[in-house]
Amino acid sequence: MQVILLERVAKLGQMGDVVDVKSGYARNFLLPQGKALTASAANVASFESRKAQLEAHNLETKAEAEAAGEKLAGQQFIVIRSASDAGALYGSVTPRDAAEAATAEGFTVDKKQIVLARPIKDLGLHDVHVLLHPEVDVTIQLNVARSEEEAELQASGKSIQELAAEAEAEAEFEIAELFDDIGAAASDDDDLAEAVEADAPAEEEEPKA
Repeated sequence: MQVILLERVAKLGQMGDVVDVKSGYARNFLLPQGKALTASAANVASFESRKAQLEAHNLETKAEAEAAGEKLAGQQFIVIRSASDAGALYGSVTPRDAAEAATAEGFTVDKKQIVLARPIKDLGLHDVHVLLHPEVDVTIQLNVARSEEEAELQASGKSIQELAAEAEAEAEFEIAELFDDIGAAASDDDDLAEAVEADAPAEEEEPKA
């Protein structure tokens, strides 16, 4: 199926290009999203008459997207999720979650602008692309953690594996200290018993008959 693009579409073409696409892709995405028109003679002629207007509008929206992108690029947003001790999420982080996290911090981001290469299913820091305009793509970072405290530690550069190892080492140290205290207490009891025994008067021997 041939369509004429009304804006740049990644890996497909630039505004005004007539391209061949699969019918399903055109009907389910390009046409309803207003990104293209079927390449009929009437639509091509209509595009040519509106080309200057469309290009001007594209430049305007691109400039707006670039201004928003300068503020958004590089921002880190916290997403709190339940996960196993190994860091595997009970579920996944979706484009909606990413958009809501950014919106909660005062940015205007729609879930349709979030581009995830694959579902996020682990704790940690994850780079995510935000397509603000067909020609403006910025990267944000999602800090996926089980708590605000854990997110803070991850932001400082510690991985979930390092945090787990530290927690395990701390637990082992506390157990070792507990056994040391128990051992010290037992030793004190032995010393006390010996001291009491040493201070006790010796029993007199009975005279022999």
